[in-house]
Amino acid sequence: MSNPYQTAYERSLSDPDGFWGEAARDLHWYEPWTKVLDDSNKPFYRWFTGGMVNTCHNAVDRHVAEGRGDQAAVIYDSPVTGTVKTYTYRDLLDQVSRFAGVLASCGVTKGDRVVIYMPMVPEAVFAMLACARLGAVHSVVFGGFASSELATRINDAKPKVMVSASCGIETSRVIPYKPLLDAAIDMATHKPDRVVMLQRPQAEATMIAGRDVDWAGAMAAATPADCVPVLATDPLYILYTSGTTGQPKGVVRDNGGHMVALKWSMRAVYDVKPGEVYWAASDVGWVVGHSYIVYAPLLNGNTTLVYEGKPVGTPDAGAFWRVIAQHKVTTLFTAPTAFRAIKREDPRGELLAKYDLKHFRALFLAGERSDPDTINWARDNLKVPVIDHWWQTETGWSIAANCMGLHEFPIKPGSPTKAAPGWDLQVLDESHEPCPPGKVGSLVVKLPLPPGTLPTLWNADQRFIDSYLAEFPGYYKTADAGYIDEDGYVYVMARTDDIINVAGHRLSTGAMEEVLASHPDVAECAVIGAHDALKGQLPLGFLVLKAGVTKPDAQVVKEVVQLVRERIGPVAAFKSATVVNRLPKTRSGKILRGTMQKIADNEDYKMPATIDDPGILPEIEEALTSIGYAKGRKGE
Repeated sequence: MSNPYQTAYERSLSDPDGFWGEAARDLHWYEPWTKVLDDSNKPFYRWFTGGMVNTCHNAVDRHVAEGRGDQAAVIYDSPVTGTVKTYTYRDLLDQVSRFAGVLASCGVTKGDRVVIYMPMVPEAVFAMLACARLGAVHSVVFGGFASSELATRINDAKPKVMVSASCGIETSRVIPYKPLLDAAIDMATHKPDRVVMLQRPQAEATMIAGRDVDWAGAMAAATPADCVPVLATDPLYILYTSGTTGQPKGVVRDNGGHMVALKWSMRAVYDVKPGEVYWAASDVGWVVGHSYIVYAPLLNGNTTLVYEGKPVGTPDAGAFWRVIAQHKVTTLFTAPTAFRAIKREDPRGELLAKYDLKHFRALFLAGERSDPDTINWARDNLKVPVIDHWWQTETGWSIAANCMGLHEFPIKPGSPTKAAPGWDLQVLDESHEPCPPGKVGSLVVKLPLPPGTLPTLWNADQRFIDSYLAEFPGYYKTADAGYIDEDGYVYVMARTDDIINVAGHRLSTGAMEEVLASHPDVAECAVIGAHDALKGQLPLGFLVLKAGVTKPDAQVVKEVVQLVRERIGPVAAFKSATVVNRLPKTRSGKILRGTMQKIADNEDYKMPATIDDPGILPEIEEALTSIGYAKGRKGE
């Protein structure tokens, strides 16, 4: 029997012009498009060619004009500074138009690039929207990124202006940004004309005369700037993602397709209505922050939250519940790692009892694989649907999701449900032939990609083809492995390079992680493939135990080894695991499995620029050495 999801999905593939053209009419266009899908220059598909738009107008000005001026647009909640502040849509228009005036006074015009290097403060949102207002291209770099990494992004984007803050705050630790920024500019061959600096009281920055501009002073003197119409196919932003060559890849997002897809997704995927409070607990430096802290909620007329805090430690594992209750959040989107951290500190969810979550409707998880144990824990404690969905920096929004605004499917833990409308998702084997239901292969998307995805890489068309399109001609390579079952549910098991080969058997580390995570004493886990002279690779597990576990580590290891043997079988050859206090992660919460594998195999590795805490790696090395890996393998 057909349902609204099925109808939308089939139409999105058979009639993309009609489907997305209809969605685009919910937004303001200075001039209509001449073509919805332009396939005249394959594989560089473009959406809404000929159309003239402004993303900022659709996210801010339009709502004030339509009567939402007094509605909250942005709530800034900062437990690290003890601040809660609300900006209405009218306030937001004032802040954004004035900061656009500041950028214009620094010489920024349509097409110029602006690098934003900011903590989680509302001024970061104002700066992004101000760039969009002028038709400038912003590139947000996570605040606190290493100077060398920031320098490579400066050289690639060649910004006319940089926008930063004097410091960021990680729980209780103040991180001065200005020395990192100055060092990056010194290293870079390209030099920006101006640096606009937001002074924060926790650490005042030393200003360089003639180059640095004080945010507060410039805003007080600014002349508000109007929106500048741009082509729908003009770039809105560049977001850098790590490249295998060490040179970051600049993912480009256009204006027209981006705003159409994101506004549509708020209703169709998240089932969020204008006026409701939506919270993406991420950072503006990541794609989730771009798509679902800034653009999608504001395009849809929602109230969005800017949270400068952590899931635990600011002050405790009830931080998320406090925010949801205080601000009447209907929908939360975060990474599974946040919930594993909460679960580890408060295994029985006792802190939930302190808060009234009656407005809360749904939890969405993405950014890494959502293990069934975490999904079940969240569902059992929150008593709301817990929706796993899958997407990437490159895609900008969901490849696969339980589209709650179209049709709610039964949840299968471990699956992000079905391909979202617009996505012709398939599974291909090593011969590029379709895999039968249930068989693991490479997850690929038949071209064209839907609106909102990357049309190319910044100044690197050939690299775009080589990175994403060359291996499977006619398809976008997600670089994820998985399968689609007989009901059409998608299962993302691992990155393709995380499929390990044990004596000729291709095994999913994700499947093993599911088993480890199901153990009642395990809060978080990871599995890598470590080199083995006999079998090629052997799986190696890392376990973080829940708070209060008194059982000996060796006993837990013995039990998880037996669990894998029972549920996957002896073919998995899972015999080794080690208990660690924490796992090395990026600041967005992704586990650095590749780095752990290099340590295990006693190979040289580069300290990842995105690592949350470099001090974790010596602990991992020590744990591996104790079970015969890392330094313990020397001389074998």
